[in-house]
Amino acid sequence: MKNITLLFMAIVLLASSFPCRASEPLALTGNNDSIADLRPLTSWQRFNRKVDKFTSSKGFQMTCVGVPLVVAGVATIPGRVRFRQLRNDYVPKFKYEYDNYLQYAPAVVMLGLKGFGVESRSSWGRMLVSDAFSAAIMATVVNTIKYTAHVQRPDGSNYKSFPSGHTATAFMTAMMMHKEYGDRSHWYSISAFTVAAVTGVSRQLNNRHWVSDVLAGAGIGILSTELGYYLADLIFKDKGLNFESPTDYPLLEKPSFVGLYMGFSSGLGSIALADGMKLNTGIGSRIGVEGAYFFNRYIGCGGMATVSNIPVSLNTRPDAALEPIDEGRAMAGAYAQYPCTSRWSVGCKALAGYNYIPSRTLGCEGITFGRDNFVWSAGVSIGYMLKSHFGARFFCDYTSTSTSFTLSPSQELGISESRSGNSAIHALTWGASANILF
Repeated sequence: MKNITLLFMAIVLLASSFPCRASEPLALTGNNDSIADLRPLTSWQRFNRKVDKFTSSKGFQMTCVGVPLVVAGVATIPGRVRFRQLRNDYVPKFKYEYDNYLQYAPAVVMLGLKGFGVESRSSWGRMLVSDAFSAAIMATVVNTIKYTAHVQRPDGSNYKSFPSGHTATAFMTAMMMHKEYGDRSHWYSISAFTVAAVTGVSRQLNNRHWVSDVLAGAGIGILSTELGYYLADLIFKDKGLNFESPTDYPLLEKPSFVGLYMGFSSGLGSIALADGMKLNTGIGSRIGVEGAYFFNRYIGCGGMATVSNIPVSLNTRPDAALEPIDEGRAMAGAYAQYPCTSRWSVGCKALAGYNYIPSRTLGCEGITFGRDNFVWSAGVSIGYMLKSHFGARFFCDYTSTSTSFTLSPSQELGISESRSGNSAIHALTWGASANILF
């Protein structure tokens, strides 16, 4: 639990700010055609402006995506087997090699656009120097860690697993595309990072990397590009710069989003069976997609589709090897959010839908578990606008459902007669999602 909680960093969010600088002692309201109404800023407003000023600084913007990804990669090392279990449960025979080429796609498209005369942020010379710095930094960091960490791949082929070089390359090239063309249209950035995310997920599906390798690789790729462009900016200054990227983004009027949902899932308490027999729950994983459409800045509707597993053990026979409970669910409902500053927001949701637990034994004769059923969920989140049209949410979701079980006579488990019934499953999922904002 201590390792997993590294995924959550405490962030103090305070409400309401006005569109003037933190250094201004007074707030100006009204319009140019009337006498201005001067009002002193409250301590809350001053604090919020300091938060905005800090989170809009150059150093924070360079590190706010990459560093948390690297930290998350290290933090999920103890729980990486749980995410691999999802792959083994749902797509154990997945093996396609398209990710060997997909990692370069954003760079190929970026060079193609430049070659066809589509103006980018930088001139040819400045762009190539920036990209060369980025690639050199990424390759040096990835290979140094690979040969130092000496982590075995999940397929056992070698000891060069951590971090994922394919994922680092994909996110490096996606960040290059974002730097050069993201301010022309956010769809350039969305397409590039979607390709990068598919590359990272594919490395896990192909059983070549752990989730920790992919998260750390993504962070290294992004940080390498940020540093590469920073070094080039120091060298070139204003020379060869067609336009500069904005650092401040206005609040979205309708913060609709769609993104990748990923977290750790833990059963709350035990699952009662019969005659004092219980299934004790452990910490598993949940992954899927989530999206919502907002009617205004505050209220919307949406849903999610996820798959998960929760490890279990029998209280009467803790040595019995039981397989985890697999779940697939689709839910929809209401979303709400409140913008606290120009970048930070808090949100909540209430969802209901369909839960599928495949009817099967849990790896031993005697217990058959599973049934389709109704599921409901409630959650809270903290959102942050990373870049224009890109954001992240840190969430904690509670879910409740029920399922059927059948106990068959088993000498191994000490079950003397057949029993059947229903039992509730309560679970808590905490983690983060990366989102495209519309």
